[in-house]
Amino acid sequence: MDIKRVLTSVLGLPCVIAILILGNNIVIDIFFAIVALISIKEYYDAFEKSGNAKPIRWIGYIVALSISILRFLHLQSSLIPIDQNMQNVMFAFVIVSFFIIVFHILNSNMKRNVVDGAVTMFGIIYIPVLIMFLPILRGAKNGIFLIWYAIICGWTTDIFAYLTGKFLGNKKHKFSKISPNKSIEGCIIGAVGAMVISIIYTIICNTYFYTNISYIYIIIVSIVLSVIGQVGDFAASSIKRYNGIKDFSNLIPGHRRNAR
Repeated sequence: MDIKRVLTSVLGLPCVIAILILGNNIVIDIFFAIVALISIKEYYDAFEKSGNAKPIRWIGYIVALSISILRFLHLQSSLIPIDQNMQNVMFAFVIVSFFIIVFHILNSNMKRNVVDGAVTMFGIIYIPVLIMFLPILRGAKNGIFLIWYAIICGWTTDIFAYLTGKFLGNKKHKFSKISPNKSIEGCIIGAVGAMVISIIYTIICNTYFYTNISYIYIIIVSIVLSVIGQVGDFAASSIKRYNGIKDFSNLIPGHRRNAR
């Protein structure tokens, strides 16, 4: 048993739960902004330390902070209707970031190249832009219940896939060379497990919190979320394999992606 991983879960998980349940919109935005900043820093570190690219870090950091600042301004003033048009805001950030990156490369005297720009741009879309949809979901009607579907599907997919891989051992069928420890069986059982736990969670919400959430809708959504989560996991594995690293950092002690 990995003691560090157990301690991280025991100490860290209650803090995350408390923030998501008890935190107001400002606390939620700050929390996810910090997560986005830490995540994109680790992403850029992976490419820079391996020598495969020199990301334009300040652009990614500004995007991560700016989205939270705009939401904060909206919460303080009705003059900025961010929540109603958040998709447009995200799209605008992507477009503006792209042109800033291109302009920076053109004026860098060959110190930056298209690879640096591509890595920077992918990081912006892959991390802060996607992460910031979570506080948006949290702020929606019944968001305090809905946000847990994304978290539950991610956790349970990983747990069921891991247990499946351990149970089958050498009998499992490998899914991809990108992440050789992941198996087809693990991916399928992980999605099924996420669906089952999501249904149980929906029963609890409908019974005790009167949310009236559709079970058919949740079956579809949980499978989609599980698949998206696994695609994201493969993307992270691809980044690590390309840069020749096992993990992005030791920021969360004992946290590792294990065989499944």
